[in-house]
Parts: sequence; C-alpha cells; structure tokens
Amino acid sequence: MRYDLDDLRLFLHIVTEGSITAGAHRMHLSLPSASARVRSLEHHAGVPLLIRGRRGVRPTPAGTTLARHARDVLAQTARLESAVASYTRSPTAPLVLLGGGSAMHRLVPRALVSFLRAHPDVDVTVSESRTPQTVRMLADGAADLGVVLDDETRDCGLHMEPLGDDSLVVIGQAGGILAGRTALTYSEVAEHPLIGLNADSSLRRWIERHLVPHAPVVRYRTTVANLNVLVALAAAGVGLAVVPRPVIDPDQPLEVCALQDPWARRHHLLAWGVRDHAASTAVASLAEHLRHAALFDSASGSTPADPRTRRLLHDG
Repeated sequence: MRYDLDDLRLFLHIVTEGSITAGAHRMHLSLPSASARVRSLEHHAGVPLLIRGRRGVRPTPAGTTLARHARDVLAQTARLESAVASYTRSPTAPLVLLGGGSAMHRLVPRALVSFLRAHPDVDVTVSESRTPQTVRMLADGAADLGVVLDDETRDCGLHMEPLGDDSLVVIGQAGGILAGRTALTYSEVAEHPLIGLNADSSLRRWIERHLVPHAPVVRYRTTVANLNVLVALAAAGVGLAVVPRPVIDPDQPLEVCALQDPWARRHHLLAWGVRDHAASTAVASLAEHLRHAALFDSASGSTPADPRTRRLLHDG
C-alpha cells in the first residue's frame, strides 16, 4: 500500500487533536475535504481507523498503529531528503531561516539539530524576526524560509503551509490560583500580578496590539528578556504569565489555562521565500525538518493528552 504524506500528516493532526475539525484547521482544509481524505485512508486500509463520537474522535487499534508508523515514515522521509539535499548546496551560501520568539524557543532548535547533523556541508543563518519583517524579507528574496503567525500574513502573496499551534495560554504555579480552571479571559488574568517579557519583545507587542482601548491595566511584578526565565518565574509562584503553548515543557509542574479571547488562538505557518536558486532541494529538506519538529512537539505532549481537554483548549 502507498499512502500520501499529506494524508498521513492530516491523520496525525486529527489523532493529536482528537477532532477532525481541528485536524482540518491545522492543515488549512475544509471539514468536508478532511473527512473525505479520512474515508479514503480507511478505504485504502480496509479497516476503520477512527471511532467517531459526540465529543470527537479517537483512533481504533488499527488507527493507533497507522499513527505510530506514520510518524516513522515522515521522520524517514526527512532523513532521506536531508541525505540527498546535502549534495545540492554550496557551503559558502548559507540558508536563511527567520522566526519569532516562540518558534525560536523549541521548534527551530529541534529542527536545526536534525538538519545540521544530516547536512554537514550546508550552513544555516538563523535570526529572530517579527512576522511583518519576516514576510518582507521573504518577499524581497532575502530569506529562504520563515516561521510566521497566521494572523499577520493575510494577502502577502507568499507560499505558506500550516506548521503547528501557537495559541496563548496563561500559566502559574502548580496548585495555585489557576488550579481547577480550564479557561480565562485576559481581563480575568489581568486582575492578578503578572510576569511579562520586555516591552520591545514580539510577544508583548503582539498582545498589546490586540487589546481593546479600555482593557485593564496590568501590574507587572517584573519583566524579563526570554521565555525560559518567564516560565521559571511563573512556576515558582512569582506571578501569572501569558505564553505560547509550545514553549511549555510538558514535564514542568505548572497550571496551564487557555485564554478565551479570540486573538489568543494563533497558528504557526511555514512561509517560503521567492528566490529561485540551486539550493531549492536543501530548502525543501530544511522545511521537512521543521515540519517534523512541529509534529514531534505536538505528539510529545506540548498539547495535553486527553482529547476532551485538547478540544477545550483549542476552542478556547
């Protein structure tokens, strides 16, 4: 049997999210199109792959087996493309990869580790960049790939594809004031002392740009320069913090609560530059490593394992 790689990615997203609707959203597909692809997969496999219920879907034993092997297939595909791509790029011309602060926290480092190990003759220049600047550089041919936010890329004319969830959540000390809560509005969060990033950070600017004119004034106990420190202070009980969900280590003891505000639902997109050169195979390989890194983070626990909780957090 042969399976389409995009169909496998869609199936993994559906299993991870516990919802065909959420999986379709992550692949930028309509619900009918995603459902048709799942039916085609089931027809191809000859057995049901999903159990459909009122609260979402869960994999059958066959579906669980398919998801496990799909992760292996996608990882092997990335390694195969990496091995071939290493012969197509001059080491004197590094690839240029841009991304925001959230992407630079876990996603980009994970992708770089696997890509650079597989490509000893390919260099990568990595820079942190806000989405508007990244889009301009990609459109001007000054960069090869960028990890951008879907909210800031409308009508930019670049080729893009969904990469992963980057929704904002509020975190606090385990057993603290967030215990037992599943969702809060930003106004409710602002009633408590917060820890934030510095005023010139992309996340801080992004949040403040979406606040209504009469939003409550936030009391910041302190502001810091990076997300690692921010999460550590929140875990220690210094205050609450608003962070992108992917930066949270699933093993760290924290209370994590979804933000209900519509602007808190964000997604990372992988954006391609316009320059056409002999490095296109290496660029494609780097893109595949980014996809695999995003998929790994999703499967390894950045998103809660319980399907009902995942849907609550996704739907805000």
